[in-house]
Amino acid sequence: MNSGNFAIFGLLFLIVDVHSIMWYLEPNQHKCLKEEIQANVLVTGEYEVSEAHGQKVDYVIKDSRGHILSQKEDIPHGKSLKFSFVTEVYDTFEICFTSHVPNQERGMRQEVSLITKRGIEAKSYEGLIGEASKLKPIEVELKKLEDLSEAIVQDFARMRKNEEEMRDTNESTNARVLYFSIFSMFCLLGLATWQVFYLRRYFRAKKLIE
Repeated sequence: MNSGNFAIFGLLFLIVDVHSIMWYLEPNQHKCLKEEIQANVLVTGEYEVSEAHGQKVDYVIKDSRGHILSQKEDIPHGKSLKFSFVTEVYDTFEICFTSHVPNQERGMRQEVSLITKRGIEAKSYEGLIGEASKLKPIEVELKKLEDLSEAIVQDFARMRKNEEEMRDTNESTNARVLYFSIFSMFCLLGLATWQVFYLRRYFRAKKLIE
């Protein structure tokens, strides 16, 4: 695979993103997962919590400003549930699962599974086949490719904008470093000149030099 194909494959991996994870949630503990997501991206998820008598598990999804995007208290055990939201801005999003065990019980750890999808993978195209448009499977696939192409163009535009911002930041930083270096040199030269004249006056006052 050449470098061009590898880059395209990597970009597709970023656009069509699926994460699947499973962990054990200890009694009266919480587990949080964080991820940075671009603006205007559809995010869907499916989660399931194993059964444990008398224990409750809550979950909540927040952004970095503390805004709640999705939450549910007392998740039904052994039942697969779903959530979805659309990001408004580029931000870091956090999903937390919290276990609650009554004081009189010891509790047991519970298995939590989470599958998240974002971008093109999160969209549902199955409903298009049964809609009034009566799209054929091949037309649905073409719709997927169209959306994927649009997402690639948007990602390239975003990457180009980020590159321009980084270049501007680097140029600004280099200019500031240059000015600071020149200022430091003048300060050192001024200090050295003042020191020479000061020592000269001092030695003359002590009549050590003419």
